[in-house]
Amino acid sequence: MIVRLLFQRSEEAVAELDRKYGKICSAIAYRILQNREDAEECVNDAFLAVWNTVPPEKPEPLLAYVCRIVRNLSLKKYHYNTAEKRNSHYHVVLEELSDCLESGRNVEDGMLVRELAEEVNAFLRTLKKRERAEYSVWGCFQSGSQLVKGSWKVAFFLNP
Repeated sequence: MIVRLLFQRSEEAVAELDRKYGKICSAIAYRILQNREDAEECVNDAFLAVWNTVPPEKPEPLLAYVCRIVRNLSLKKYHYNTAEKRNSHYHVVLEELSDCLESGRNVEDGMLVRELAEEVNAFLRTLKKRERAEYSVWGCFQSGSQLVKGSWKVAFFLNP
């Protein structure tokens, strides 16, 4: 019936395509694209392609013909969306990660801070509990608290 309507160039054919095959076509497109708007666009483009190709084509079965067009259009849209320069989803995720990973220090600075913290901790182990606390508080004021903030080991030895 739909093929006959398409041959008659009746706009009712597109409505019938949507009514009969719209759900399955939308499901195919959505499974590929994972985006409702893009899936809807591919289904509409597929119905337009069927409208433009059926006369002279006479597809048997129509469902397979329509689904193949939806699949192909969805895959093209998927490849377009995930092209390296256009993949905004990954760009946003990587941008967020870079904000988390940037520390303003390089590896050598991190190693120097760790070595210094180890030396200070070794020295603090030789002191009594009260002396450790006094020295750590004094060091915090002297260094602008960078050493204590940068080393959890120093804070650990305040409370053995």
